[in-house]
Amino acid sequence: MIQERLKTIIDACFTEGVESGKWSAKAAGKYSVEVPKRDGQGDFSTNMAMVMAGIEKKNPREIAALVIELLEKQDIVDKLEIAGPGFVNIYLKTKVWHDVLQPVLAAGDNFGKSDVGRGRKVMVEFVSANPTGPLSIGHGRQAILGDSIARLLEATGHDVYREYYFNNAGRQMRVLGQSTQARYLELLGKAFQFPEDGYQGEYIQDIAQSLIDEKGDSLVGSENVLPFTEKAVELIFKDISGTLKDMGITFDNYFNEHTLYDDGHITSVVQELRDKGLVYEKDDATWFKTTDLGHEQDRVIIKKTGEPTYRLPDIAYHREKFRRGFDWLINVLGSDHIATVPDVLAGVEALGYDPKKITVVLHQFVTLTRNGKQVKMSTRKATFVTVDELLALVGSDVLRFYFMMRKPDSQLEFDLDLATSQEKDNPVYYVQYGHARICSILKRAEESGLKDIDAANIDLSLLKEAEELQLLKRIASFPAAVEDAALSLAPHRAIFFLMELAGDWHSYYNKHKVIDPENVDIAVTKARLCLITALKQVFKNGLEMLGLTAPERM
Repeated sequence: MIQERLKTIIDACFTEGVESGKWSAKAAGKYSVEVPKRDGQGDFSTNMAMVMAGIEKKNPREIAALVIELLEKQDIVDKLEIAGPGFVNIYLKTKVWHDVLQPVLAAGDNFGKSDVGRGRKVMVEFVSANPTGPLSIGHGRQAILGDSIARLLEATGHDVYREYYFNNAGRQMRVLGQSTQARYLELLGKAFQFPEDGYQGEYIQDIAQSLIDEKGDSLVGSENVLPFTEKAVELIFKDISGTLKDMGITFDNYFNEHTLYDDGHITSVVQELRDKGLVYEKDDATWFKTTDLGHEQDRVIIKKTGEPTYRLPDIAYHREKFRRGFDWLINVLGSDHIATVPDVLAGVEALGYDPKKITVVLHQFVTLTRNGKQVKMSTRKATFVTVDELLALVGSDVLRFYFMMRKPDSQLEFDLDLATSQEKDNPVYYVQYGHARICSILKRAEESGLKDIDAANIDLSLLKEAEELQLLKRIASFPAAVEDAALSLAPHRAIFFLMELAGDWHSYYNKHKVIDPENVDIAVTKARLCLITALKQVFKNGLEMLGLTAPERM
């Protein structure tokens, strides 16, 4: 918004400098316009002079002085200064910030959205949890990260496709079937042997009971574990799908791992790599010669048992992603995948595809605390806390907010005591209450006869307080914040923006009255109502872009 406008002005000044012989055009597109990290460094700052100095082999502060000569002629500029080695700090006139409100109100629900993605076809693969048990909170974090990334990309004009890789092949499926079979026999009072490292949760007994209800004892004595595996996968995945729906998460496609085997993709990938001299046999196993691709050691892709390792189907799966014509492939994975990612990217490159089109977002798992103590979690021993349990305790909004609050690669501590509180220390409550508080004020204004506030007919220059200008600047920065969070695949940045916005708003509310019965100047009241109406829109848009609700009452 304002930042884009200023960048356009600075670009024009750069061109003018080129045309007047002040510098060459070599720095075109290489400099930036940023919001300074510290107060007192201007509304914006540009590194143009420093970038040009490196290219032109001149003193950056001298070039900065030339930049200022061009910028000071612009009508939106109030003050300019050279800082440090050659940054140009830019202070804008107050009217520029007052002019923010009308476009915000005109854009409404579309404020903050952009077409920076320009229809770029993007696949976001996330969750992809093995159907071996209810969704754990680790996969819950991944689900929310993936969904929020997809939402932000959509808000910035990308053509987003959500996919769940349905991993229903391999050893873990066999162990799941054997665990279900053992519980089935146990419930029928028959002799059974529970598999080593089997799945022990009560949900396995429930699946076994459903088989008894459906088939009675007809499966006793069967050596075929497939009916047990199929029933377990069916019911577990139904449970996972229900949990995802409760979090507001849907997918465009569920890609079945079995199709990679059934359609011959696994075999063809191995053959193609073999034809390139990148596959060999050793110790009764099949190896991928990744040392030829710059890696420290080769990797097994088919074990001596004949069973592929995770790397092989993952390489085949990514080949199919590329064949479907996506411009950008985003994988949201747990940090336990960190060792296999380089090998999969190597396989993709060896097959002739560009690994730079793949972005992997690795997230750390979640530590759950209750009463100041950590809750231990283990999927196989069924001592884990499920997403369903957390949803029942805190609701979807709180769960989504908390799972987005930290950088994906940071450890996340989920404090149940804080998450369930209705105090300002709870960041979810703090942000949503910001929206609800504005709704309450606007309702009172309407009851007082102040409604249909039109920014075009209001004297916005009456918004003079420092806190009001801070709110205006924060509102103006919303589109850039959305774009940054989207392109960086960093939902936590959008969360931080909302928390900072809420902090600015609550501070302003505590210091200034929007509707002041003792204030005879109705014009000031109307200007402030216009301000908070735009603020309400930003709260609403920001929350909804992240899959959160914007409550009108709390």
